[in-house]
Amino acid sequence: MTQLQDTAIHDAVIVGAGFGGMGAAIELHRQGYDDLVILEREDDLGGTWHVNRYPGLAVDIPSSTYSYSFEPNPHWSRLFAPGPELKRYAEHVADKYGLRRHLRFGTVVEGARWDEDSATWEVRVEGGEVVRGRFLLTATGFLSQPRLPDIAGIEDFAGTVVHTTRWDDDLELEGRRVGIIGTGATAVQLIPELAKVAGHLTVYQRTPIYVSPKLDGPVPGIVRAAFAKVPLTQRATRLVGTSILELLMVAGVLHFRDLPWANATGKRVCEAHLRRQVRDPELRARLTPDYDFGCKRPTFSNTYYPTFTKPHVDLETTSIDHVDAGGIVTADGRRTDLDVLVLATGFDLWEANFPAIEVVGREGRNLGRWWRENRFCAYEGITIPRFPNFFSLNSPYSYSGLSYFTTIETQMAHLGRLLRTMRKRGADVVEVTEEANDRFLDRMTGLLGNSVFNAGSCATARSYYFNQHGEAVLLRPTSTLSAAREATRFPLDDYVYLRKEVAALSV
Repeated sequence: MTQLQDTAIHDAVIVGAGFGGMGAAIELHRQGYDDLVILEREDDLGGTWHVNRYPGLAVDIPSSTYSYSFEPNPHWSRLFAPGPELKRYAEHVADKYGLRRHLRFGTVVEGARWDEDSATWEVRVEGGEVVRGRFLLTATGFLSQPRLPDIAGIEDFAGTVVHTTRWDDDLELEGRRVGIIGTGATAVQLIPELAKVAGHLTVYQRTPIYVSPKLDGPVPGIVRAAFAKVPLTQRATRLVGTSILELLMVAGVLHFRDLPWANATGKRVCEAHLRRQVRDPELRARLTPDYDFGCKRPTFSNTYYPTFTKPHVDLETTSIDHVDAGGIVTADGRRTDLDVLVLATGFDLWEANFPAIEVVGREGRNLGRWWRENRFCAYEGITIPRFPNFFSLNSPYSYSGLSYFTTIETQMAHLGRLLRTMRKRGADVVEVTEEANDRFLDRMTGLLGNSVFNAGSCATARSYYFNQHGEAVLLRPTSTLSAAREATRFPLDDYVYLRKEVAALSV
């Protein structure tokens, strides 16, 4: 069957229909761009909240901070909303802001290339179709490419293997022997749920995680009614939640050298939580991280630690040697028979996700290759030199604070200011200068010297914050307030603005 070709030149092509891609589309609408195409590889919108359906799935920060500030949701049922509510919120946003007409599901993007003659982006879709747009925005998310463990023999396992990003709702776990590899934020939510139904559960831990008390519970109806009728009450709640997260991230993690007490406070809270819930000193020692607080993203749970005190749950800290048809064999020769193997092994950020697709800009610059041969950087976490009219929404130095929505709205503000400036200057093409990018990189690198990533002890954390060169360039090492302010005040002359015909002649 011949693939139909999209011959139009759209205002913009957006890759990804999660909250980042939808935020970008909303901002483009605000700036007067309506001919948009949002390409999504999955069969529905929502990004991580569509892909992930594992038991116990919930937002891992207070719900009040996890939404667009311009579209608050007064209806969260709990202080930490369960995953299905985030999925419904995404659907609500798509409906209210008229995004569904732009969406194309089941569309796998293979790559994109800047066409210098037409000053447009050509986006190559699996099957051979090419979709063209004046602007290209990649919103593939930070946690979009699952990491599969490189363990010998895993393909020989005769039981059921499931990754948390591809959860099977029909998976039979009742009374079965279950093994789970990984103890990151996803596993912290999933492990207590598995323990409720498994006949025996073995948890394979490579790196312990800091877990703090989870001040969770139902949101009373009277509170939800107040949020709906008096939005100021919800904004106040959001401000309090954001301030707490800001203290945790900025003071305790990014100002580690200057404010060691803040980091020590976070560590003591987690260690006290562990002592209260696990009395066995040997088990407690195995669950205690040996790296500084903040090197790896901490999380919240009231049920994770107690799970390991149950008689049918084992914590295995000896490294895995191999998997065979019947189970897992550890490096000391012990084997555990399993019926189900769950992979909570996280995501591949740096090899498969930066970028998630091949992007080739001006003069043939390949983004993935350029980042790896030079250094990972994006000006203000969104634009890259020699990539005209390109906005990378999941970039080095872009993630600000602990709520992804802080990052999204910062980038929306940057995008909006740039598009307004283009219109005022009569420009069709915009590109950040090499000099501006280099200055930004130097400033971010300098600020990271004060963080726990550079000044603390993180060698054993095995954190996804660090790239293959040992650099923690995912997080922006400034306050969220500073990031938001710079999104509306960056020097406009850090960009070059060209008319389409001039741009074609100048390359």
